[in-house]
Amino acid sequence: MPLQQKLLSVLEANHLAFTRSTHPTAFTAREVASAEHLPAREVAKTVVLFGDGGYHMIVISANRLVDFQEVKLAKLFYDCELGAMPPVGAIYDLPVYLDSSLAAEPEIVFNAGTHRDAIRMPTADYRKLVKPTVVPLSRPEVQRHGW
Repeated sequence: MPLQQKLLSVLEANHLAFTRSTHPTAFTAREVASAEHLPAREVAKTVVLFGDGGYHMIVISANRLVDFQEVKLAKLFYDCELGAMPPVGAIYDLPVYLDSSLAAEPEIVFNAGTHRDAIRMPTADYRKLVKPTVVPLSRPEVQRHGW
């Protein structure tokens, strides 16, 4: 079953409110925010890391930076475009860690397996579905001054 169909099936099976949209190709979470006309703080950035003998997903806002180096795992997420994996760990049998700043937002938007498709839903419903561990995982991005 293709990833988008699997993701939509999981959302629908749990009777969660969400909308699906398609936008021009966007490779970063900030570009998704721009394409979806949303503040970057509402758009999820999924980062996968290896530790404690296994892979883990962490989810932070597009306007935040992870305090450790991001890893790229093409083999693990074979059914989606690199960097566009949805933060729904159950699809990949992975635990998910949600940044506390993003958990406080009313809505969450995330890639649906491509750099063109996005899912928007209430953060409360996302937390109900994914059951992530909510922890502080990021720091504010440093402002760029251009000098």
